[in-house]
Amino acid sequence: MDVNQYLEIFLDETKEHLESLNAQILNLEQTPDDADTINEIFRAAHSLKGMAGTMGYKRMQALTHDMENVFSEIRNGSIKVNSNMIDTLFQCLDALEEYTNNIQASADEGTNDNQALINQLNEYLNGGGAQEAPLKAAEKEAAPADAEAAKWKEISFGEHEKHVFSEAKKEGKQVYGMDIRVQETCILKAARAFLVYKAVEEKAEIVVCNPSAQDIEDEKFDLEFSLIVISENPLDQIIAAAKNVSEIESVTGGVVDIDTSEAAAAETEAEVEAEETRPAAVAAQTTGAPAKQAEKKSGKPVVNRTVRVDIEKLDVLMNLVSELIIAKNSLVSASSTEIGAGSGVNEHIEYLESVTTNLHESVMKVRMVPIESVVNKFPRMIRDLSKKLNKKMELYMSGEETELDRTVVDEIGDPLMHLLRNSADHGLESAEVRAQRGKPAVGSIFLDAYQDGNNVVIEVRDDGNGIDVEAVKAKAIERGVITPEQGDSMSEKDIINLLFHAGFSTAKQISDVSGRGVGLDVVKSKIESLSGDVEVKSKLGEGSTWIIRLPLTLAIIQALMVIVGGEKYAISLGSIQTIEDISPSDIKLVQNSEVIHLRGTVIPIIRLNKELDIESSKSPDENMVVVIVKKGEKLAGLVVDELIGQQEIVIKSLGKYISKCKIISGATILGDGEVALILDANALI
Repeated sequence: MDVNQYLEIFLDETKEHLESLNAQILNLEQTPDDADTINEIFRAAHSLKGMAGTMGYKRMQALTHDMENVFSEIRNGSIKVNSNMIDTLFQCLDALEEYTNNIQASADEGTNDNQALINQLNEYLNGGGAQEAPLKAAEKEAAPADAEAAKWKEISFGEHEKHVFSEAKKEGKQVYGMDIRVQETCILKAARAFLVYKAVEEKAEIVVCNPSAQDIEDEKFDLEFSLIVISENPLDQIIAAAKNVSEIESVTGGVVDIDTSEAAAAETEAEVEAEETRPAAVAAQTTGAPAKQAEKKSGKPVVNRTVRVDIEKLDVLMNLVSELIIAKNSLVSASSTEIGAGSGVNEHIEYLESVTTNLHESVMKVRMVPIESVVNKFPRMIRDLSKKLNKKMELYMSGEETELDRTVVDEIGDPLMHLLRNSADHGLESAEVRAQRGKPAVGSIFLDAYQDGNNVVIEVRDDGNGIDVEAVKAKAIERGVITPEQGDSMSEKDIINLLFHAGFSTAKQISDVSGRGVGLDVVKSKIESLSGDVEVKSKLGEGSTWIIRLPLTLAIIQALMVIVGGEKYAISLGSIQTIEDISPSDIKLVQNSEVIHLRGTVIPIIRLNKELDIESSKSPDENMVVVIVKKGEKLAGLVVDELIGQQEIVIKSLGKYISKCKIISGATILGDGEVALILDANALI
């Protein structure tokens, strides 16, 4: 039976079950006796086992089979849930996620059979897990150096690899494990890893690579990777060859000891057991879905009316809508230039305009997904951090149902995770400091999302220490980011914004502050690549708030068309506050910069003709048209020559060719076929 055609469905459903399990196991920790939660977990584990069995993923099936057994005993009341068991279950979810990622990358689950986890689950089933699990943790604590020294020892092998090893030994060859660590300063990690491969392959045959070769090629690894090799050469020669590659920090290794006969017997036994359960698994897969829907219907009479659509198909649909809008703009342009255009034509154009706008809104709604899919994994992450950092903390989330364009949702996970880690690690104080300050022992981290006009705002805040502005300033001066004179004249807000400077991201965690800035430049650049912006508010001793503002859509926007020196430009309406008519005499100089005083606010002026290097078509003594734009709480006035008016425009990316020019965020095709560049007000400010 060819199951590849079901791979997409399998991956989608597996990810849904894993998300559900993550949330439900967190609930189980809070309410260990909640029968509904236990039943839901049992059903998800059972479905996963059936699906994995049907698809022929035996390792995944074996792990979920034992998880199902544990939940079955919890459901019967024979086993009590405790903290160690929850830790083990979360490790099982991580292992299942690893299988899923492998399957997505190569349609193969990989060779890790997670025997240690299966043993631990069986210990719980035999009643010994509760006592033995803390001992295991203590053993791990005792020997971190050994684990650190030999990552290759953690690699588990499948039947195929064991067969290869036993054949090699018969030929008098030796099996070695190696750990290679790349220097932190290395820019092209994948290229370095490739050179190590080439060097090692001259002396040995590479059998296993962890992470996979594809992950290493895509730079999906930190600084380390492991190899299992076969060679007749001594190990020190192979290590020396790998060390010869520049920017490699260390290479360590040892002899791999494998009892191939015992391992092969165990593997065969597992295969027989898997084959025996296979028909049942197929039945579970084919009947499971309708049964599950029936269960749902009895509780909530909601019919599932969603359809899974490939994002690429939506992109094609979006592109067609874009073309329709360009065609509509051409018609509008043509009708206004033709002398004596009949009123009938105008009516048709108005009708076309209304249809295209509605079609655009409908397609946008189809592309919108709740950010829930991203934020669901954060409660688990905060729980893990709470244990790791030995700080009590609680995450409160609101607005998970807020919707964003699918492409934005896919990208926003990492920056949010970074900010939450920052709050947990550097924002929240230790229990002793919190007690001295009269704060509750449990620190609070908040993640709130809400829609604000054409934007979605996501706030990450904590009731921790806040940002020590003086310490940030001292650090910035020490690292040469600013001079002491600049530091004296900077506002508190400007100093806090230095945390986003790339100079801070290389800081080692010497102090609370340097840790606070690690990698924030990456967060900022990722959010700005999505046409959003990020700002910080902080009060020392009370906490910090990180505010991310993102556009609802990245494809079609309402824009103000302007002319600068005979060229047409577009500015997104979302960032425009007002348009002012300003006399040249109203312009004042502050610290050699031009500003205007408008209704009690001092606003800096940006002359677009200078920024864009164009000759202005207006004489210096004429009144100026100033478009007031806003980024967060900052305002600026963009000086333009003429206004054309508001227009719905399609953003076309300019690709990587001019990505260095930050003030241009794309281009659009106008009704008469002309191309106009789109100005990024955020970058200008």
